[in-house]
Amino acid sequence: MTRLVAERLSIRIGGRRIVDGVDLSADAGEFIGLIGPNGAGKSTLLRALAGLIRPASGRVLLNGAHVLELDPRELARRRSYLPQQRELAWSYSVEAVVALGRFAYGAPRRLEGADRAAVDRALAAVGLHGFKDRDAFTLSGGETARMHLARALAAEAPLLFADEPTSSLDIRHQIEIMHIMSEAAEAGGLVLAAIHDLALAARFCSRLIVVDRGRIVADGLPDGTLSAERLASVFAVEEDGRSYRLSP
Repeated sequence: MTRLVAERLSIRIGGRRIVDGVDLSADAGEFIGLIGPNGAGKSTLLRALAGLIRPASGRVLLNGAHVLELDPRELARRRSYLPQQRELAWSYSVEAVVALGRFAYGAPRRLEGADRAAVDRALAAVGLHGFKDRDAFTLSGGETARMHLARALAAEAPLLFADEPTSSLDIRHQIEIMHIMSEAAEAGGLVLAAIHDLALAARFCSRLIVVDRGRIVADGLPDGTLSAERLASVFAVEEDGRSYRLSP
């Protein structure tokens, strides 16, 4: 069973403290949404939890092992990461892009046996199996987002990190992406995602962690975490019957 633990995690970038003394634990079967205002430290925290940033202090443990001490290939087998920026430098087939998720097992240099089966499962999970021979540049925005999610799923790692996976998508494609990640958690995986849409986070996540100014200010079930008082204090939303712009 997958277990992720952060202990007194602090991160400085350019002399500025971005993440400040974070403690958290997460287990298999959870779909955890990291929410908070712009600049709160969500993406930085996510990258640190994934072992992509060395903290100024504290540590991250994945099944008891320090993530920064794991061999990169072994870490890639234990967790996959879907970045916020996902542009392609040159033309690939959809299948070739998804196969990049298998690099920890020797693919995509050779795609056969278990690697091909994993790629096929990932494509099927996001509804793109019939698109595998298409040029990735010909996909729509929603199809492209699902392709990149399939690349992360193809690793078949028990832990998935996703940084704003629904950004710039229309509502139908946002729901599709959230549904796929929810299913991954229900199947026994652990999913942590930085999410900017509070309504989607509340609908699909089993747990929400609110980050503000580099600290965790709330952690729990969506109903209790997104209270009116917290929306007012963290997102500067007041209750007077009018709609306000949130900046998560």
